[in-house]
Amino acid sequence: MKIKDLCEAERPREKLLGRGPEALADGELLAILLRTGRSGESALELAERLLDMVGGKLSGLFACDADYLASLPGVGAPKAAALLAAFELGRRFMQESDSPGEKIKHPRQIYKRMLPRLKGLKHEECWLILLDGKCTIRRIQKMTVGGAAVTIIDIPSILGKAVHSGAKYIILVHNHPSGSPTPSISDIRETASLREACTACSIKLLDHIIISDDHFYSFDEEKMF
Repeated sequence: MKIKDLCEAERPREKLLGRGPEALADGELLAILLRTGRSGESALELAERLLDMVGGKLSGLFACDADYLASLPGVGAPKAAALLAAFELGRRFMQESDSPGEKIKHPRQIYKRMLPRLKGLKHEECWLILLDGKCTIRRIQKMTVGGAAVTIIDIPSILGKAVHSGAKYIILVHNHPSGSPTPSISDIRETASLREACTACSIKLLDHIIISDDHFYSFDEEKMF
């Protein structure tokens, strides 16, 4: 069915303007970004097909790269660019309040803060959070980018950043695109090595948090230290 064949109040754009974006399903919001469909398929049908391809999850669509999206029937480069721009704007919006100054009392604070950066990624990334003597965040910095199942914990670089910034505490964060935040043997071994190196430099590794899209694992919470 063409969108123009829907009653005016149910057309995605008109529905958004009349009732607000929260009234629209994911497919309807995507249809507004796509603007048009193709022969025999409306923008709404195209949007729903794209969601079906990724199991109905926006994170799956976000993880698609530009070339892949552009190659899909009915999408092409302009629509792929519009989708990726919208996803990136959403990610940046979630990070706008991500300023230093928050005092960390629980690993869930880190999970909520880092999830916008790491959700939906197909590769692993390692991030460093630097804190002062009161456990207040001074800086958050990406350290390394890895593959789908591994990233490098660069201990010399981590210590260099911590010492240079004058941090008293640090928290390490990385993601598991597989969906399970359970640490690997390598994660456990490298975390132990980092903790020992930090102690030698009078810096304390407070936690190592592994993030998946829906869960997290805290070394401190699980008493792995």
